Amino acid sequence: MKISATTSTYCVIGDPIAHSLSPVMHNAAFQDAGYNGAYLAFNVKDVASAMAGFKGLGIKGASVTIPHKIAVMEFLDHIDETAVKIGAVNTIVNKDGKLLGYNTDCLGATRALLEKTEIKDKQVVLAGAGGAARAIGFGILAEGGSLTIINILEDEGKNLANDLGVNYYPLEHFKHLDCDILINATPLGMTPNINDMVVEGEYLGSGMTVMDIVYNPLKTRLLKEAEAIGCNTVDGVSMFVYQGVAQFEMWTGLKSPVELMRGIVVAALGENA
Repeated sequence: MKISATTSTYCVIGDPIAHSLSPVMHNAAFQDAGYNGAYLAFNVKDVASAMAGFKGLGIKGASVTIPHKIAVMEFLDHIDETAVKIGAVNTIVNKDGKLLGYNTDCLGATRALLEKTEIKDKQVVLAGAGGAARAIGFGILAEGGSLTIINILEDEGKNLANDLGVNYYPLEHFKHLDCDILINATPLGMTPNINDMVVEGEYLGSGMTVMDIVYNPLKTRLLKEAEAIGCNTVDGVSMFVYQGVAQFEMWTGLKSPVELMRGIVVAALGENA
């Protein structure tokens, strides 16, 4: 990769951000496609300043991760209708100095789940109420699933449940819920806190599908315990790659090298899918 004054710059913003594998994935995709682009990771605490920086520096596009997916919205010039309905943005396109917001988390999550299970008419319990959870919840309802929100913070959980028109319960209520599909959309279990779990393993059932959007480590404690009792599992790499595939195509207009993107992420994690 030769970086010059004509190289298009992309980035991911979040706090923390050191764990992100977006740079290794997107830079590999740029190189494979012969696209003159470079992708960096920025630890951002001041969203307003970062958005001004995008315009001032001419950054062509960005991924948005925890905790900024909702906060960035007020600084964008236009937000895609789907992202407005979801209430969160994870993708920014800088088009002629105008910042446009989109959400590819929804597509990434449903595509990853549908590889392993049907969603329609299934009882889905979603743990979390942040930007990623909003996107996933929207996708589950769009696919005809029956959704329940569980969350640590009551106000945040109730707000998301009200926005989606579904029920909310505290995390500890999970053991009382009917559940075909459990999705962890919280950071619990992410490196370095790899022993954390959103629900206790004893409350998982062997017929469940368990999805964790955490991808570092690839097999979280939640997924390991779910596999041990015979659950169908979906790792965080699947959603991560599919949302990145949509971003790459949006930014470049080129077809994504999907298998290469997954392979490079798995290799970076040092584990086998």
